[in-house]
Parts: sequence; structure tokens; C-alpha cells
Amino acid sequence: MRIAFGADEKNHMVDAVVRHLEQSGHLVRLFGAAGGEPEAWGETGVRVARSVASNESELGIVCCWTGTGVSIAANKVPGIRAALCGDAETARGARKWNDANVLALSLRATSEAVAREIVDAWLNEPYGKTEEESLGAISRAERHG
Repeated sequence: MRIAFGADEKNHMVDAVVRHLEQSGHLVRLFGAAGGEPEAWGETGVRVARSVASNESELGIVCCWTGTGVSIAANKVPGIRAALCGDAETARGARKWNDANVLALSLRATSEAVAREIVDAWLNEPYGKTEEESLGAISRAERHG
């Protein structure tokens, strides 16, 4: 799978998640400090989201200190449903019910082991196709405000 991965800081968790994704056979495109290009978290979140929205990448993962900023930035791109997840069950639900196409992680609060669990749960849970009405409301809001 083609995954856009961005972080505003490169640390041990970022390296561990990227390594885990690559070892799992995913093609990872790096953005921001994760790719050696320091930039503001807002720009990183938007660039990853645009990669997903344009179908250059199938899914995206964004990281900043709390994970909140990059998720807000990513969600400004039409077609993006970014979810900030701190555990595997929340990540599973984000895919199953919200069809989240961008995962946001906190660099402060997420250990390497928990990050791998979150990423695996998120990647392995398909959208359950039970929330079309709600997702339609989001799409209409993106088009019409």
C-alpha cells in the first residue's frame, strides 16, 4: 500500500513506525521532518492530506507533539477524514465507522509499541459501510459549507 507519512519532528517513534510500515511491505512517502524537510506541522498535515486526496497515496499518517494540530490541518483538505487515535481500538473504530483515511498520532503520548499496535489495527480494519448517511453529511459540508 502507498502511505504518506508526515511528522513535524523526527524522533524514535517516527523512525520505528516508518520502519514497521516498510518491513510490512508498504511504500512510504515521507513529508516534513520525517523526510528531512523541517516545516510547520500545519504544512506537513496538509501535504500528507493532499497526497491522499489526490490518490497519490492510499492512506496517510501524520504526527505532531499532541497529534491534534496535524489532524486539524489534514481535515481542512476536502475528502480527508483524519482521526487522532491513542489506542488500537479507537483506530479500529476510526476505520470501521468513520472510514478514516488519515491517522494522526501524538509524538508525546505514544510509545513505539503502542504506535505499531495503532497503525496495524488501523490498516487492517476495513470500512464497515454502515455510516454512509454520516459520511454523506461530511461530504456535503465540504462542498457547501
